[in-house]
Amino acid sequence: MDFTNKTAISTGAASGMGLLFAQNWTDLGGNVLMCDVNEQVLNEKVAEINEKGKGKAVACICDVRCYEQVCAARDKAVAEFGSIDMMANFAGGYAARMLKVNREQYPEFPDVPIDVFDWGLDVNLKGPFYFAHAVLKQMRQQKSGLIINIGSITGVDGDPFGMDYPTSKAALMYGLTKCIARYGANYGVRCVCVSPGPVLTRPAMAGMKTLLGRAAEPQEIIDLVLFIASEKGQFINGENIMIDGGRSCMGRG
Repeated sequence: MDFTNKTAISTGAASGMGLLFAQNWTDLGGNVLMCDVNEQVLNEKVAEINEKGKGKAVACICDVRCYEQVCAARDKAVAEFGSIDMMANFAGGYAARMLKVNREQYPEFPDVPIDVFDWGLDVNLKGPFYFAHAVLKQMRQQKSGLIINIGSITGVDGDPFGMDYPTSKAALMYGLTKCIARYGANYGVRCVCVSPGPVLTRPAMAGMKTLLGRAAEPQEIIDLVLFIASEKGQFINGENIMIDGGRSCMGRG
């Protein structure tokens, strides 16, 4: 794969798969605008990538919940590199965990303060929606581009407690991705959703069952994303691709 002179935007890029994607993309010659709210760590990771002397990375402090900051990120990518060839929506998280909800104080879904779920819906759904709306202006103009959304096995399974997360992921997997693909077809723009099962970004994921008897390595998810972006993946469009080790077809009831 060769992404020389290609530009990507990666959100959640200071850590996890957003960072791993940026590292892989630049190793393959591409340029990347790395978006995150953690300025110190983001700048450190950008510097590490640029020290390799391959593709170029640029930092952008961006809260995906703020449309003005999203538009500023788009404009910075175009100013730095001249195009946006790929938008990778990695920013996300399970709100109850990210905001450290006390399950003793808030034992069930109706007990959790609604602002917790507002955070989850904003980051996991509105963030990708905002970025799609913003970057499609540029992709429409250049008549090319790819938007990658990140779904989850939880979008299929549901969750009786943290309902914001599966609700958001299902909307990406079965709603937003197909809508963008239909619109983008007029301008040479594709949209694909990649939906992992358990991934070893957290130790707890190792305990989730799959038909293969293990969780995925983060690199396995990024390899699929890169394939979709490569010349070999150009016929994939408007689809939600499960990469879950067979978990979605297990009888877990």
